[in-house]
Amino acid sequence: MDIADLKNVVWKEGKHYVAQSLNVDVSSFGNTKGEALVNLREALELYFEDAEQDSATTVEEPEIVSV
Repeated sequence: MDIADLKNVVWKEGKHYVAQSLNVDVSSFGNTKGEALVNLREALELYFEDAEQDSATTVEEPEIVSV
């Protein structure tokens, strides 16, 4: 799976932004939204270096909902 095809979410938590992939259990953070996404990309690249070929879950159209 190409990293560009992954679905990710970003939110502010305290003083930092958290970026998390919805396809694999990988997340990162940064002082800005952009920094959090750059850090997430790096974490995903490292994850996929060691992961099995089809270890990502396909997420077509995620929807943010409250419960």
